[in-house]
Amino acid sequence: MRFPNIRRLLSAAPAPELLSRRPAYVRLRTGLILGLFAGIYCVIGGRLVMLGAVEEPTPVAWPSPPSKARPNILDRNGQVLAMDIPSASVYAEPRRMVDVDEAIEGLTRVFPDLDPADLRKRLSSRSAFTWIKRTTTRAERDALWALGIPGVGFRDELRRLYPNGRAAAHVLGAVNVDNIGIAGMESWVDRQGLQVLRGAGLDLDSENLEPIRLSLDLRAQHALTVELSEAVNKFSAIAGAGLVMDVTNGEVIALASLPDFDPNVPTDALKPDRINRVNVGTYEMGSTFKAMTTAMALDSGLFDLRSVVDASAPLRFGRFSIRDYRGQNRPLNIPESFIHSSNIVMGKMAMAVGPEHHRSFLKRLGQLDRLKTELPESASPLFPAKWGDLNTATISFGHGIAVTPLQASMGIAAVVNGGRLLRPTFVKGADVAERVVSEGVVSERTGEALRFLMRLNARVGSAGKADVDGYFVGGKTGTAEKVVNGRYDSGTVLTAFMGIAPAHAPRYLFMTVLDEPKPLPETYGFRTSGWNVVPTTGKIIARILPILGVAPTATPPASPFPAMVSARAWGSNLFDGQRQVAINQP
Repeated sequence: MRFPNIRRLLSAAPAPELLSRRPAYVRLRTGLILGLFAGIYCVIGGRLVMLGAVEEPTPVAWPSPPSKARPNILDRNGQVLAMDIPSASVYAEPRRMVDVDEAIEGLTRVFPDLDPADLRKRLSSRSAFTWIKRTTTRAERDALWALGIPGVGFRDELRRLYPNGRAAAHVLGAVNVDNIGIAGMESWVDRQGLQVLRGAGLDLDSENLEPIRLSLDLRAQHALTVELSEAVNKFSAIAGAGLVMDVTNGEVIALASLPDFDPNVPTDALKPDRINRVNVGTYEMGSTFKAMTTAMALDSGLFDLRSVVDASAPLRFGRFSIRDYRGQNRPLNIPESFIHSSNIVMGKMAMAVGPEHHRSFLKRLGQLDRLKTELPESASPLFPAKWGDLNTATISFGHGIAVTPLQASMGIAAVVNGGRLLRPTFVKGADVAERVVSEGVVSERTGEALRFLMRLNARVGSAGKADVDGYFVGGKTGTAEKVVNGRYDSGTVLTAFMGIAPAHAPRYLFMTVLDEPKPLPETYGFRTSGWNVVPTTGKIIARILPILGVAPTATPPASPFPAMVSARAWGSNLFDGQRQVAINQP
């Protein structure tokens, strides 16, 4: 059966012969129209069924859960060192991409650091998900939102912000893109139960988490970093490190290691020269070890401050000879040997005490074990497995043993604080009793003698450039040749200084290290510690002690040994009434 021409039926006047059959014509036209609309609705319905059954939207398969909140980190005075801020991560669903070229153009316009070739490769795939950019700024999100690129979406997250930039970077550490701590105190925070709370699925909020208050003082931290940076630049050193520690409770007030990094860009921390030299680097600390050797000798009872040891000839071990840097070539009493930093005297005193006792004493001072603090990064000391006379002689003046500067600082602090060895801490108010490693490592009398010697060294010895008026600074210098290609190289040295203030009643220890400082005309070609780290530490002390509320005084402290030195001069009558002690040279 053939249908009449539809156009003629709809637009032309009905033929006369059809007028007599009008009801049939109307029925045909109505049926055709209804059929047309029915077909259209069938197509739409079928497509809806296909979209509902075949192309059902699936939730994004996130490769990681959204970043979780972290507690704020504050300095000891409440200044914010680390905090969470709202952020967003950008992702793409390549399967839903409409125009890859348009997407690449828009994404690289907002994020110029993206690699177009890599972006094209990922967006042209048929994968369901790929990250474009993690933790973007609000401005970047708004710019990308305005472009309206199909297949590109956002996920609300949190971003860690360090508002002070590089300040205390090695202590704070860093977090990864998922806001999980990967270094420093950030890693320690996670290990204090934050990971457990996350694993339990609790919805954490930064405002509901108690802030972590560190022992650091941001003001002191800034002063330390500035002065240390100036010294590194001035002496063309390859690196520098500094520490301020309260010797009464072990709290670290400031710590700097240069070169440092910006924790807002944690990838910079992966560079080899960005390590925390204070508690990760191990170094021969040179003559700073003589403070511990002298304390051991005095505490043994074999020596006292009036003892005299012959330093007129080198100390010989077969083909090896131990000489003094600036030999006096005469017998020296203990204060003289400390001021002139005699290797010969130190070696003889250590051998008189004996290798076993020497090793045991350094172990009691925490120098032979890995030091563990809140910071997960630490290093083990390096020392000989067999400890003979030669090892005893060289280790007595800081050669042949490598420790971390924080470890050496802990040992010196124990010598001057009355004999209590405290594990350092980076948390304000951390329980002291839990961190006492040992008590009575030296007697109070020995500690008093070391404080006297360190003060004397600042008055008339190599620590003189660190003496700050009104603060009665004491200290011990150290210059150690570095090992280059398996041999000691006199042209490359590490200089160190351990300073205490005030010397008669120490509260703070100042440690400064410069790695490979260069001589200057003003240092007369010398590169030893008295010419670089000592004046640097003096500047640090002068800036930081007022910040910490320590007021200078014009009244000198009473000498603990008035028979040997006047209270007013601290050194004018030092060498009265010497007592000769026979020490046989091996």
